[in-house]
Amino acid sequence: MNRQAALEPVAILIVEDSPSEALLTREAFQGSTMRHNLYMVSDGAEALAFLRHEGPYAAAPRPDIILLDWHLPKKDGREILAEIKADANLQDLVVIILSTSHDPRDVHTAYRLHANCYIAKPSDFQQLAEVVKDLERFWCSVAMLPSHEASLWHKSSCQACTMACSAGADRNTEF
Repeated sequence: MNRQAALEPVAILIVEDSPSEALLTREAFQGSTMRHNLYMVSDGAEALAFLRHEGPYAAAPRPDIILLDWHLPKKDGREILAEIKADANLQDLVVIILSTSHDPRDVHTAYRLHANCYIAKPSDFQQLAEVVKDLERFWCSVAMLPSHEASLWHKSSCQACTMACSAGADRNTEF
């Protein structure tokens, strides 16, 4: 069941360094019919701290969707995406690149690093609002988002496997 069918708000993490772009994106979501909670961070280091519940983000929720800018200070979109997809606790997160870059090399790199989608950010607010509606229609009505419960199950089964493997259990044991 998708989250919207269950009437649960969709948690969306927006990673955007430009205050004006962040404001426009927030305003575009205000016109959305989807129940959502928006969380904003302004650089790559903050994004990873949010996802890993570090420092001021200790109580941060696990986002259902991440809208990730490609060109960020401290750690750029490539680095963040690579770290997310390499981390067993984060790799199932839906990461959508939302960037002003139209460079085919950026698009290719994003998909090679397992982005779920690459969207060239429109320059006009009405078009951005349409993109948000399209995201809502697809990711909250058509696609099924990974559930938090499945993520917790995966994490606990990985921990059980790690403990069993370190105790000398057969690596083919099912958990």
